[in-house]
Amino acid sequence: MYGQGQVPVIILKEGTQRSKGQDAQRNNIMAATVVADTIKSTLGPKGMDKMLVDSLGDILISNDGATLLDEIDVQHPAAKMIVQVAKAQDQETGDGTTSSVIIAGELLKKGGELLDKKIHASLIIEGYKAASVKAQEIIESHARTLNPTEDDKLLFQIAETSLHSKAVHAAKEIIAQIAVDSVKQVADETNGSFTVDLDNIKILQKIGKNLRATELIEGVIIDKEVVHTAMAKNVKNAKVLLLNQNIEVQKGEWDREIRINDPLEMKSFLDNEEQILRDMVDQIAEVGATVVVAQKGIDDMAQYFMAKQNIMAVRRVKKSDMEKLARATGGKIVTNLKDAKKEDLGDAGLVKEVKIGDEDHVFVQECKNPKSVSIIIYGATKYVTDEAERALHDALCVVRNVVEDKTYLPGGGATFTELSLRLDEYADVFKDKRQLAVKAFAEALLSIPITLAENAGIDPLDILNELRSAHAVENISAGLNLFKNGKIDDMFKAGIIEPHRVVAQAIKSASESTIMILRIDDVIIAKSSGPAMPPGGMPGGMGGMGGMPPGMM
Repeated sequence: MYGQGQVPVIILKEGTQRSKGQDAQRNNIMAATVVADTIKSTLGPKGMDKMLVDSLGDILISNDGATLLDEIDVQHPAAKMIVQVAKAQDQETGDGTTSSVIIAGELLKKGGELLDKKIHASLIIEGYKAASVKAQEIIESHARTLNPTEDDKLLFQIAETSLHSKAVHAAKEIIAQIAVDSVKQVADETNGSFTVDLDNIKILQKIGKNLRATELIEGVIIDKEVVHTAMAKNVKNAKVLLLNQNIEVQKGEWDREIRINDPLEMKSFLDNEEQILRDMVDQIAEVGATVVVAQKGIDDMAQYFMAKQNIMAVRRVKKSDMEKLARATGGKIVTNLKDAKKEDLGDAGLVKEVKIGDEDHVFVQECKNPKSVSIIIYGATKYVTDEAERALHDALCVVRNVVEDKTYLPGGGATFTELSLRLDEYADVFKDKRQLAVKAFAEALLSIPITLAENAGIDPLDILNELRSAHAVENISAGLNLFKNGKIDDMFKAGIIEPHRVVAQAIKSASESTIMILRIDDVIIAKSSGPAMPPGGMPGGMGGMGGMPPGMM
């Protein structure tokens, strides 16, 4: 920059890059739309998968938008903001990440076209804000309600709809049913309202068998084996003691030296340690426990005494598994064995050791009202089980959303088509250039049914005309049924439905990120710091300097 008298005034550090005005806006819009276009082909039941290979050669095959964007090393700041859209969508709803990114990309593209028509960014932003608020109102008015305790069929259809686009087609009915059963099992009801903590659902992957062998265990699977070979491997009607204490002789905090002169004293010392362990095991037996799950260690001698008293024991169990066991069995985690009571014990119909693959696991199941469950996913390869777990996670999330909110909407692009038509009508409320922004928002929402059709190899123009005609006569549930070659169908009757929360959050996340990017008219990127100077100062012959000539020492 130059001040008065053409004297240069240095404000930014040398090497800093700066773009401003329309150049900055165009660059940001271009970077964000490239990210959206990258994952666009993964949307819907006919969407394709992406293969990512990292620098170490590890392979990831998936069509999950959040997973793909999380793995791609995006550098452009505006593109990173679009990645944050996917992360926000995934954290809030667990599904709809691809849809939110596609909508954001399309909103930015339409915003760029309006900027080219000399419409100021502030007017576009105002129009987008108004359209987003109106869209939420329309969604709210069209949502249907269900009863989570009775409408199992609807919950199953919602789970199955989320699995249509995943690589688990062969077992989607089984996985959908498991998702519904597990969410209902761990749901807590308070005054008619439900809350679901998915942390109470443990998922294990095992190589072998096939996806259809995936099973739900109404209880907890512990990734440990029974500590002693002489212990029972199968205990029925178990009384489970959850212990957060070492079953060992306590060691002092300070180093101590014990001098023994008489061999009898040595025997007495060892007998005393043995008696301490025997007393601890007797305390466990007196409480009535037949299974002990310890978060800490169990001494070898204590294991022997427990085996003699027919007590099964598992040690060094993770804290998270201890908490799941407490919920599943109804027991309490005891921190001091002396305080243990019969009321602290949990109940399990069956505790058994099972070998899965090459590893032993302890199953705690047949609990009366298990508020914690486990799911074992089987598959031929690690790639299959990884993708199946991602698909199951999405199914669990959508079922949780509907159980908590009790509202759902038609899928197949029906909701987005309806929103587009109603927002196009709403645009007439504005008598200035904001009207164009609202209409652009309405057009951008059509990117979902258009992309669904394109990914299925169907002409989107023909489909769009049919969809608009159906919605024009207030058939709000008319959507694209890709299982009938793209026929326009009633999504409620076809069982293609999705949670209200997913759609609402997708539009909210997309519009907020778009507005944030459109507000930027100046981008300043600092020069990255170079490598540190090597010891001994600057080496001779540095590039552009030719080194120090002879005689200059």
